[in-house]
Amino acid sequence: MANNTHDPMNAVDTPTPRRKPKPEVTEIGGRKMKPATLMMGHGYDPALSENSIKVPIFLTSTFVFENAAAGRRHFEEQTGMREGPKDGLVYSRFNGPNQEILEDRLAIWDGAEDALCFSSGMSAISVLILAACNSGDVIVHSGPLYAASEGFIAKVMARYGVTYIPFPAGASPEELDEVMKAAKAKAEEQGGEVPLIYLESPGNPTNALVDIQAVKEARDAHFDPARCPIAIDNTFLGPLWQRPLEHGADLVVYSLTKYVGGHSDLVAGGITGGKKWIDAIRAMRNTMGGIADPNTAWMLLRSLETVELRMQRASENAEKVCAFLKGHPKVEGLGYLGMIEDARQQDIYDRHCLGAGSTFSLFIKGGEPESYRFLDALKVAKLAVSLGGTETLASHPFSMTHISVPDERKKMLGITDNLVRVSIGIEDPDDLIADFDQALAAV
Repeated sequence: MANNTHDPMNAVDTPTPRRKPKPEVTEIGGRKMKPATLMMGHGYDPALSENSIKVPIFLTSTFVFENAAAGRRHFEEQTGMREGPKDGLVYSRFNGPNQEILEDRLAIWDGAEDALCFSSGMSAISVLILAACNSGDVIVHSGPLYAASEGFIAKVMARYGVTYIPFPAGASPEELDEVMKAAKAKAEEQGGEVPLIYLESPGNPTNALVDIQAVKEARDAHFDPARCPIAIDNTFLGPLWQRPLEHGADLVVYSLTKYVGGHSDLVAGGITGGKKWIDAIRAMRNTMGGIADPNTAWMLLRSLETVELRMQRASENAEKVCAFLKGHPKVEGLGYLGMIEDARQQDIYDRHCLGAGSTFSLFIKGGEPESYRFLDALKVAKLAVSLGGTETLASHPFSMTHISVPDERKKMLGITDNLVRVSIGIEDPDDLIADFDQALAAV
């Protein structure tokens, strides 16, 4: 037992047993277990929940403290006044059993120290940026970004005196060096800093890749890495086909709605990374809210168990569909990572990626009318935004997800009116090929 020296009545604070046990077995026969195995029961003890093999859903707004001193300790942990693990359950805006188990398992997939879950991908991105920035600061970001991410940086943060400098996804080391110099000069002029480098790779919707290693080298040459983290939206390839923390990123952002959730039945976001950065973001989330609800967290725990199977099947399907589409007389081009034609992009892919994924851009010969005819003719694939679900989805970013991006910037980023974004699901690949064939016949 530990005596709580902060308590004027010298109350005894007896911490409860750790609710998030680390797995005792991490190796089998001298072989380190893979995330798919390691995370399966991680962070959960069936004995604490009537021996239920699966985590129950904890629907509660608040939690009972074992004593008053423990209540103080838990609040000190959550507010950063006490160092050490934040094991206490306080209030559901801060944490909860389902959310904490989910966060532990997300961290395993990315090889991260810690993780946070959010009510949406944009909630995660917004809280991350707000936690990083002060008035006068300059954000450096790659392009293209998801339209809402770019809009939040360009429009919302501008209201608080935060500006930005973008660079194209495939920027060379020399170009990145110039970008960092320009950002540093702009920050000094505004009396601020460069507190965040924000990447999205592959970029939405073009699939353009960012050289994370080159960005890190440029960052390290111009800024203090301890004050300027690199965050990357890894939604298109993570957590299976790209592990950005191994290549120089400090934080990884997800729309968990997509591949991690994987069934088009929930909306959520996540961030993984170093504890130092996660603690700062957690403090902002505690204030603003935005944590995933218990039911959503529970559903994500279910989905994580099959994420590898789903992503592998969808990737195999995409490879077959793109093999059919390549060279089709009504297809102008493909933005598919398994068929890269640019040497710089191929080099980045070879160093950073473990697979091509299953979301790609399809360029229809013609423009918006031809793209619409193709989309309207689909029978198996569904005309809907989002991606990463079990079903195949197709949409028109120019007039849908990225409609708010100015036309000139869309043109510069390669978001054209003949681009169709496709997310391949886990249906039979021959059926998908037949569907795309008949839809192209309608163009």
